Amino acid sequence: MTGAEELFPGFRRLRVEGAGTTIALATGGSGPPVLLLHGYPQTHAMWHKVAPALARSHTVVCPDLRGYGDSGKPASDAAHAAYSKRAMAADLVAVMRSLGHPRFALIGHDRGGRVAHRLCIDHPEAVERVAVLDIAPTLAMYEQTNQAFATAYYHWFFLIQPFDLPERMIGADPDAYLRTKIGGWGSAGTAFFDARAVAEYLRCFRDPATIHATCEDYRAAASIDLEHDRADRVAGRRIRCPLLALWGERGVVHRLFDPIAEWTRVADDVRGCALPCGHYLAEEYAAGTLARLEAFLASRDGATAML
Repeated sequence: MTGAEELFPGFRRLRVEGAGTTIALATGGSGPPVLLLHGYPQTHAMWHKVAPALARSHTVVCPDLRGYGDSGKPASDAAHAAYSKRAMAADLVAVMRSLGHPRFALIGHDRGGRVAHRLCIDHPEAVERVAVLDIAPTLAMYEQTNQAFATAYYHWFFLIQPFDLPERMIGADPDAYLRTKIGGWGSAGTAFFDARAVAEYLRCFRDPATIHATCEDYRAAASIDLEHDRADRVAGRRIRCPLLALWGERGVVHRLFDPIAEWTRVADDVRGCALPCGHYLAEEYAAGTLARLEAFLASRDGATAML
């Protein structure tokens, strides 16, 4: 059994066709389906402290996003359309339908939260409720960029540089880059990371195809994704299902944005709060994050008491 398999006891490993590439995932449990989406520069392994507990009452699906982990890494183009959040969301709707889950709850951290946002807009019939962890909407964050944000989230502006400058620079020492990134976003160093999860992040991130695909993810976020978000704003397309926003009170999102206000600009039914941690809620503050998510998933209308 590999380290990644040890983190998800009783889960099955599958490869399922998405909407243009193959998606690798772990799934386990029984009950109402819930889809968990990871962020950068991680894989589905980031959910190892949350997913097995949720599987006691839910059917849990933890995929690697396209371009990440063991999922496919399709060729991109000048428009970066292959790594748009629209393309990523379409993969996941196809995967969930293949697994027999046409409608599901959705939880996304970091990049996964941005995919979740797009999935809710493009496929509202598929999402029963959604939770987004430690993000404000992409368009809001770009439109409010200032020196403090650009300094803290320098990678947003580094990774979008033309091919293949960031790829070459990261590829020179991918281990050092990944360890620096995950070490800089927490509030308690890196002690809260499980060594087996970090080994998975490193294994996958050493692949030059992953480095390129994840740069394309960010290039899409600064171009085609913003076009889609602005089109939604003009057309009045909003997230209609209940939305829970959770974020770390020791992180950049808390310091520089008002997550509830920003999500209320794009969603009809918003609640949430800050938690006593940094960026990696599901790993640094797993018990509190899990309790909050379980209450949200169990509630009839999405309402949930503050922790």
